[in-house]
Amino acid sequence: MDDAVNLDELSLVYRARARLSAWLFPPRCLICAEPGMPGRDLCVACNAGLPCAVASCCRCAMPLAVADDEQLCGACRQRSSPLNTVRAAFIYAAPVDGLLRRFKFHQDLAAGRLLATLMQARLADGERPAVLVPVPLHASRLRQRGYDQALELARPLSRALEVPLWQGLQRIRATAPQSELDARARRRNLRSAFAVLAPVPPQVLLVDDVMTTGATLHAAATALRRAGVARVDAWVCARVP
Repeated sequence: MDDAVNLDELSLVYRARARLSAWLFPPRCLICAEPGMPGRDLCVACNAGLPCAVASCCRCAMPLAVADDEQLCGACRQRSSPLNTVRAAFIYAAPVDGLLRRFKFHQDLAAGRLLATLMQARLADGERPAVLVPVPLHASRLRQRGYDQALELARPLSRALEVPLWQGLQRIRATAPQSELDARARRRNLRSAFAVLAPVPPQVLLVDDVMTTGATLHAAATALRRAGVARVDAWVCARVP
């Protein structure tokens, strides 16, 4: 009984602190600096302007002009993929592209927290995956940057969805930055870059920040498939059209 009372009192204290913090530090839009919506560093106007695809390919998340029953783009009709489905919260366009650059290259973790919240709001309407798997950085890139942007997106998603993180996927080979390469070079760059170093679950959901050609997600998914994962899906914050 005493433990229950103490837990209730502790919960009241935490809620009071949260209300005080919200009053002292009200949300401020990270895009335009206007007052944010309750509990979110984004204002109503900027939220309404987020670049969302009306329809997209279910295999690669490429925006589609017109959706059909199969909901596949022309490229995905002609080739196989190690990914069952890919969903993107947004198209890589303003203002999401700016938030992602701030998060990825300028240590703006507040932008990362906002993007994770927006991903949850946009994508968490389907069946819950068994585990979330952030696409990992190589140790050398992690030391250079100081944090793994995919992990920073996956952690709050894991808490909000009550789905565990699984970090048995590792990047074992340092690679050149993908942004400097064309599509073919991106695929070559990532050959044998990932390895699975733990017993695998039957189904995983990869989490990453941006999908451009899909080379990184495909390389990660191929490593997971070879290790015995039966189904690999992916969520990304933004898809480059």
